[in-house]
Amino acid sequence: MSQPTAAPQPQRARIPKTVWDLVFTLVIPILILSPNILGSGISVAELLGGGTGGNVRAYLVAALVPVAYVLVDLLVNRNVSPVALIGGAGAIFSGALAFWYVDGFWYAIKDSARSYLTGILFLISAATRVPFFRVFLDAASIGEKPEDRAATAEAMRDPGVHKGLVWGTVAFALVDLVGGVVNSVVNYGRVTARFGTDTFNAQVAEVNAIMRVPGLVISLVGVFVAIHLVQRAVKARYGAGASVLEPARLAQAIRERG
Repeated sequence: MSQPTAAPQPQRARIPKTVWDLVFTLVIPILILSPNILGSGISVAELLGGGTGGNVRAYLVAALVPVAYVLVDLLVNRNVSPVALIGGAGAIFSGALAFWYVDGFWYAIKDSARSYLTGILFLISAATRVPFFRVFLDAASIGEKPEDRAATAEAMRDPGVHKGLVWGTVAFALVDLVGGVVNSVVNYGRVTARFGTDTFNAQVAEVNAIMRVPGLVISLVGVFVAIHLVQRAVKARYGAGASVLEPARLAQAIRERG
């Protein structure tokens, strides 16, 4: 008699990456900055020596945890796409700024520096042959058939579509700059304590929690506006059925247009 086959083991549900992103870029930093973690009486700053030195060390650890997470994720997944590399460069930039010990107005500027830099670089790229928003659209076609990706690249080179990419990049940059200003205003109004104190760390943690959702919403608005402008240019050139987010449909529309 044949041996009975073992029943397949059920696969464990994997934790979505977005959850890990939230844990390492928001939850853990907030806990590290808290002078009283979840009412337990435990403070990371006290564990790191207490006083000004302990608070500074806790601030640095909280700032560098998200940086380390992004870089480890980049290396583990061996993701060398332009989007991933831009994210890694932004993480390194944020990590370097953590060592700029300021409070008040300059802290408000520092906390939004990444948004300001991104916005400025995107505005500059809009005047070049490769507006940076094209990088994100190219990344969206990864995994598609080679011929469909080639169709997307061909569409991006069209003068009318390129113009849409330019305006989309400008729109994304301006929204990112607006997001930076909003974040700076909130930080300036709420982070009022002197750097190196328990209160300063607590205020930074509070603003991080407050601005997470609004910051994400502002970023998504920039993306949606940029995509809308590019899509409008693509449809004007290749017809209503063409979509830059669906390379197969775009390739079909290009073939129909000859």
